[in-house]
Amino acid sequence: MARLLAYTSPAQGHVFPVMGMLLELQRRGHDVHLRTRASDVERVAALGIHAASVDPRIAAVELDDWRARSQIDALRRVVRFFAARAEFEIPDLRQAIADVRPDALIIDVNCLGAGYLAETAGLPWAQYCPHPPPMHSADTPAYGLGLAPGGGPLGRLRNRLSTALSDHIAAGMLEPLNVHRAALGLAPVRVWHDQYLASDRFVLFTAEPYEFPRSDWPASVRLVGPGDWEPPAEPPDWLASETRPIVLVTASTERQGDDKLVTAALDGLAGDRLAVVVTTAAHDPAAFTVPPGARVARFLPHAPIIARAACVVSHGGQGTTQKALAAGVPVCVVPFCRDQFDVARRVDRADAGVRLSHRRLTAKRLSAAVDQAIAKRPGAGRVAKMFAAAGGSPAAAQAIEELVGEQAVAGDGRP
Repeated sequence: MARLLAYTSPAQGHVFPVMGMLLELQRRGHDVHLRTRASDVERVAALGIHAASVDPRIAAVELDDWRARSQIDALRRVVRFFAARAEFEIPDLRQAIADVRPDALIIDVNCLGAGYLAETAGLPWAQYCPHPPPMHSADTPAYGLGLAPGGGPLGRLRNRLSTALSDHIAAGMLEPLNVHRAALGLAPVRVWHDQYLASDRFVLFTAEPYEFPRSDWPASVRLVGPGDWEPPAEPPDWLASETRPIVLVTASTERQGDDKLVTAALDGLAGDRLAVVVTTAAHDPAAFTVPPGARVARFLPHAPIIARAACVVSHGGQGTTQKALAAGVPVCVVPFCRDQFDVARRVDRADAGVRLSHRRLTAKRLSAAVDQAIAKRPGAGRVAKMFAAAGGSPAAAQAIEELVGEQAVAGDGRP
């Protein structure tokens, strides 16, 4: 069996999705070690995985792209964010490798600095990605724009032009990342998506055709369906007695301007007709006026609520969106930034819910969108079947086992 070292960014949306795969690898007898956010170390260790915290300075670096006035400004802020974290990730992962002496590495796609070090470590390594893939394809438009894939000659031309334009804009912003690569003896990144082609495996926590189908996936990619693990928890006491259709409204665990989604949901959805349940995550629940019949908390166990829900309303985080669809529950997505526009487009294309622009968000429009989304349950059911067929955690674990193969040796055989 292999000794595996996984390294995650300190964000719930990147920690929880990989846990199902790691627990499956542990169940198969592998020695699994994890470096993750400090708040999860005790919980993960209780599950039998060797866990320790990443350098706390990594979590202290703030991603402020939600303040951006344009997509270009947002991208510049994202590059600075990744470069600032890389300064701490590189020595942090180097020390973890020295301590664990693993046979293989599993690196969060958002840990670019850790990925650069993995390129130089002489070990087989995988990246995992819990959000829409940031890779080029002739069959899809540029990542992050929220565009639908173009079909036919003109559509494929639009795909290529959007990708070329995106690459051109990004090329002038990559120097902060290339400083770290140069220090490791690596060639500079010229095209953003090249960073995701260096790993031996790329485990993508989604599945077609919710994910836009592509004829040119890189050979390293494995689509395994959603990583929908969440910590074991008892259902809320009130859930069994709630008879109204439940609408779960979720805000992001990462700070952004989605507090107005919570306000619009409480103003437009709460009442006798629907049971509105809101998790505010990064926002203080006390900041909102809660009408009678609605429930608001910073965190609640999502899985048992989703199982009873008529609809899930979210900012478009891939984790919550796919968790709802995997349960056959339609979604209403109100994207605010980052890859949320791409998530909303995928929901729309799959006919598994609706998307509503945050610029058009009002209580009345959100109420109408939720009614439309509830009628999309057949589409959500189709997506649930697609996700189940992708294999889930066993398929993800199999991808890692294939990667390790005969290189999983013990003792002095390790680099």
